[in-house]
Amino acid sequence: MMTKEKFDGLAEDYDLYRPRYPQALMGIIKDALPERDSLNIADVGAGTGIALEGLMPILGNQHRYYAVDISADMIAQGRRKFPDVDWRMGKAEEVIPTLPKLDLILAAQSFQWMDRPQMLAATRQALSSDGVFAVIQNNRHYQNSPFLDGYESLLETYSPGYSRHYRSFDFQGEIADAFTCPRDAVALHSHYWTMSIPASAFVGMSRSSTQAQRALAADETHFLQSLDALLNQYMQDGNIELSYESQLFLVRVG
Repeated sequence: MMTKEKFDGLAEDYDLYRPRYPQALMGIIKDALPERDSLNIADVGAGTGIALEGLMPILGNQHRYYAVDISADMIAQGRRKFPDVDWRMGKAEEVIPTLPKLDLILAAQSFQWMDRPQMLAATRQALSSDGVFAVIQNNRHYQNSPFLDGYESLLETYSPGYSRHYRSFDFQGEIADAFTCPRDAVALHSHYWTMSIPASAFVGMSRSSTQAQRALAADETHFLQSLDALLNQYMQDGNIELSYESQLFLVRVG
């Protein structure tokens, strides 16, 4: 994550409202890992450990888990959930070289905030000879949802500098270049899913994002009025349906 200020102060709402990652994608990560009894696993840009919620139950507690984040608030919240995880504060590319050789480095909803060339170089050096690097992210699938399309337009109107294409990076190409492997050696898996949540929970989810925080700082009154109108237009029985495309980029050394 680029700056401490991005997520400090948001940890509780972030942990409560952020969508979790599909177990189908976590299962793909599990199947790619080396077959050893005990692995060293690092969640980088870990936030409050949302990815660990999905990963640890399917991998088990016999492994050594590390979680790295730059936000003290996120780490404090994460430690409350996962006291047995080794939490480290700092930039991922600076922390992972200090850890034992890693069998999995996972960046969940964080890779776009990092200095990716430095992070990828550090990752390549930090992984074991058959280690795995994975990037997972939940993207609002606004192409399949008039509500989310309207929400993206709302953010583009009120959040300074925001574009719905802010995560449109060539992660597959960047990872392939760093690992000096063919592009198709970096697997890309997509998983489409929906969830229905109370409209009030969507407001909490929105407030937990940096983009909405910028909109609130710029014009809180009009942003919230517009969000309320959008929710009233699309909610049914007090709930709003959200569509997601979750993506997993995965490469294995060797």
